[in-house]
Amino acid sequence: MSNEHHAPDAQKLAQDCAESMYERDQASRNLGMKITHVAPGKATVIMPVTGTMIQGHGSCHGGYLFTLADSAFAFACNSYNKATVASGCSIEYMFGAREGDVLTANAVEQSRGNRTGVYDITLTNQNGHVIALFRGKSYQVRGEVIQSETDQ
Repeated sequence: MSNEHHAPDAQKLAQDCAESMYERDQASRNLGMKITHVAPGKATVIMPVTGTMIQGHGSCHGGYLFTLADSAFAFACNSYNKATVASGCSIEYMFGAREGDVLTANAVEQSRGNRTGVYDITLTNQNGHVIALFRGKSYQVRGEVIQSETDQ
């Protein structure tokens, strides 16, 4: 089968996986995150910075930035309907985020093997300033992302 016939199916699968995960993801939903784009090995997630996210120095707490990046990572690495978890993550903070900012996490697959993958996530604010750089390493476990009726 050629890639031309495979691409639409892979795109639909990625979208279905993201919808299925997002529906069960109370953490991302409760922080106001929204998936704006998903494709095989890629995901873009936005999150508004609210007053409850501000730490003692007046900027967004790094844990919320990590959580946003981690969510985009999860949607990207689970886009093939293979249950995948993080095996390790790191983040570099570049610029502070402020209350009222709308942050975008753009996740891109760098490599994907039989069970492991590497994903880079760039966090930017609404002005395009890079807030943080995140790298996630994934590990495929048993199961699928989209749960069947019997799984629920």
